[in-house]
Amino acid sequence: MKVAIVHYWLVGMRGGEKVVEALCDLYPGADVFTHVYRPEHISETIRRHHVHTSFIDRLPFSHRLYQKYLPLMPLALEQLDLSAYDLVISSESGPAKGVLTRSDALHVCYCHTPMRYVWSGYHDYLSSAGPLIRPLMPLVMHRLRQWDLTTAARVDHFIANSDTVAQRIWRAYRREATVIYPPVQTAHYPAESESGGNYLFVSQLVRYKHADIVVEAFNRMQKPLVVVGEGEEFARLKRIAGPTVQLLGRCSDEELARQYATCRALVFAAEEDFGIVPVEAMAAGKPVLAFSRGGATETVKDGITGLFFDEQTPEAIMDLVDRFEEQADVFQPDIIREHAARFSKTVFNNRMRDTIAGWMHAPAMAPRSRARDEVRRPQLAPLPL
Repeated sequence: MKVAIVHYWLVGMRGGEKVVEALCDLYPGADVFTHVYRPEHISETIRRHHVHTSFIDRLPFSHRLYQKYLPLMPLALEQLDLSAYDLVISSESGPAKGVLTRSDALHVCYCHTPMRYVWSGYHDYLSSAGPLIRPLMPLVMHRLRQWDLTTAARVDHFIANSDTVAQRIWRAYRREATVIYPPVQTAHYPAESESGGNYLFVSQLVRYKHADIVVEAFNRMQKPLVVVGEGEEFARLKRIAGPTVQLLGRCSDEELARQYATCRALVFAAEEDFGIVPVEAMAAGKPVLAFSRGGATETVKDGITGLFFDEQTPEAIMDLVDRFEEQADVFQPDIIREHAARFSKTVFNNRMRDTIAGWMHAPAMAPRSRARDEVRRPQLAPLPL
């Protein structure tokens, strides 16, 4: 069986790339296809595979400004020749699932989320776009939305990385999805840790992660906060950070593990598709103070592994920190670590292997779907008559 793994771009090792890495372990002979490839920023596991790029990789400045070429990516995907492959696994939150496959090949899409900038996050991206880009966005995104909906029909089975994403897949494509949580290196963190005095925020520093409200909350409380991450918001956060807030920028895996092990708790302010960072913190035995929407509601157990706040405001975070400090002794590191183990790489590998093998061995002309009780259909309110 020849296997192809398709990912939107390989320019760093974030959550989507960790899924590709796990798939490369599952299918060691697979070829990898992507729009843009920066091998110096990619793990050795992925680099061992034959990586093919679309013509986007050869365009000027594509390794830095790859997202500017988004309107060309649908065309670029369809030029990739996957006719030799029996199994195609697309890893989707940017353009990836629109590839053309053989009629008898199995196409499985592991969806981190339907493209955020054309669906659930469109208006946020539109409002934050620059004056040159904003007038073009409505037309470009409208056409990209049409293409994205059309290409959903090219997928035999969707796998969502959370129930939250399964609901978005249903809303955007009217397709059911099996939920398999993404792999987290839960064994990477030491079994013993110390409780430091600082809180921790870990994220790519982009607008929708809401690092600014976390920094503002800790400025007002004058409590210690360590911010790990880099991105377009870094300079602005540096300007507004008070004396108790420390911005570390990008950290090595070893330094990040140390930050998890020594923090008091993780603060997580985004509405994420899944959110690997809270699971990493819990794998280190640390409680999570999270916004009560998105994937964190599926990974954090209220009152056992963390607490929730309901509004993305500094005031809501301040209230939650006060509430957490009143009951900090309730949170037991061993119980938190045990809960995080449910999201391990081993669990992911076993579920992916068994699920895809079941689809591959289904009769050729039978509908490619799992048993009804294993497919998550979002519960939507009935339309009024």
